Amino acid sequence: MHGPYDIPYTAMFLIESPNPLPIHKLSQSIMKVGCFMNNSYLDCLAVLGVGGAHPGGLKLTKELLAQEKMNESTKILDAGCGTGQTSAYIAKKYGCDVTALDQNKIMVEKANKRFLAEEISIKAIEGTMENLPFANDSFDFILSESVMLFTNITQSITELKRVLKPGGKLLAIEMVRKKKMNDAELVTLKSFYENTHFHSEEEWKQTLNQAKFKVIQVDKPEVQFDPENLDTAPEYSLSKSVDPVYFEMMKAHEEMLELYKNKLSFCVFKCTK
Repeated sequence: MHGPYDIPYTAMFLIESPNPLPIHKLSQSIMKVGCFMNNSYLDCLAVLGVGGAHPGGLKLTKELLAQEKMNESTKILDAGCGTGQTSAYIAKKYGCDVTALDQNKIMVEKANKRFLAEEISIKAIEGTMENLPFANDSFDFILSESVMLFTNITQSITELKRVLKPGGKLLAIEMVRKKKMNDAELVTLKSFYENTHFHSEEEWKQTLNQAKFKVIQVDKPEVQFDPENLDTAPEYSLSKSVDPVYFEMMKAHEEMLELYKNKLSFCVFKCTK
């Protein structure tokens, strides 16, 4: 346990490393990163029921989907569906045959609760992106919104390609590393987000190409929070019992994104099989 004046290992590493971050840039939330060891960031998202947590939120998703050709016959996989926000939107807007999948049991439960409340004929299922429970060539379109970076990326991309039909499209919104990061920064980020891979844009493209995907377009949308548009902000569906540590984790997440905004960004990868 850490006392009120203790500094966790990850924060000490930030301060004592050869290229330390200035102490004034470390908020109390970030200083507590080492205290979150028993609570994962993905569990935090699930317990708080965060929808639209990916960069750009539902607003960007709507803009991207508006550029695609989809109808009632289009079979779509929402890989890492979370609370089902995007799946529900696609089903209602385009009438597509949507399959929603997430590895987190709590997320799956919340997604199915949403689908029931909104009277949408989707059944979210529990499963991992590295071992998708679907036959080869099952989907016309796969959407992955800031999910692969929390998985074995190479294995996930291989699986996504396997279940995509020939000529089908993968649309992935993923975090990218804009600049080289030192050991202190990587230790802090990986300690918080767990097993996260901070690929550069070129590394993402190489991995997709190695899986024989055709990277047809890489976009770097500019996104801004609009207080008059709720689609730009995450939504929350809290569990009945929430450990206060998860609110602290969300605060640390927001502060780290701000702290590393010059080194981390995101890209939209549009690929075909």
